[in-house]
Amino acid sequence: MQLFFQENINPPLVTLDPEESKHLTRVLRKKQGDNISLTNGKGMLFECIILEANPAKTVLKVLKTTEVEEEDFYIHLAIAPTKSPDRMEWMVEKITEIGFHELTLIESMNSERSFLKTDRLEKKIISASKQSLKYRIPSLNPTQSIQSILKSSKFEGFQKFIAYVDENHQHHLVDLATAKGKYLILVGPEGDFDPSEIKSAFGAGFKPVSLGKSRLRTETAGLAAVEMLQIVNR
Repeated sequence: MQLFFQENINPPLVTLDPEESKHLTRVLRKKQGDNISLTNGKGMLFECIILEANPAKTVLKVLKTTEVEEEDFYIHLAIAPTKSPDRMEWMVEKITEIGFHELTLIESMNSERSFLKTDRLEKKIISASKQSLKYRIPSLNPTQSIQSILKSSKFEGFQKFIAYVDENHQHHLVDLATAKGKYLILVGPEGDFDPSEIKSAFGAGFKPVSLGKSRLRTETAGLAAVEMLQIVNR
């Protein structure tokens, strides 16, 4: 099964945007009469037939519509961007395949990069969602300061964790997180969070957690955190 993405879908007819149309007709060589699967990234699956296989604007007819049930947990990763955009793009691709729901880029005192364009990350998320047959596209937020995250009322009711380098961590994320919850986990830059930021996180109700015995790079830590929260909910 191959999955295609179109943000705005109004059955019974759908006109694909040029990028998806070109991929469908010129790369995959789909033609009139072929069936394809389409999602709007908001939990809807549309089974369609191609009426017009045009590389500029392929026209589809929706034959069946199915709403995919939401998961009973929610993973929000807040992470400092890496100095190399490629490393962050790699992480985004992999955590999308594994499964997460929302990503916020954060700026902390030791951040290697204070700003990262999100357009390429968004494309990576969409591409990985299609490849791994995800019908809900994860949300991507622009860069925010760590203090704005700590003070936000948006995260009331979340299980809140902060992962940082500390040889004395007593609790592994897998042991502290409880299933079927909403999670917010903070992952800092290569230089780690500043002690004052860690103290502020504790004051905001965040619990310190370990991601294992090894010292992980930022993007690896983000990937590990998402995988561990998935394990908790299996």
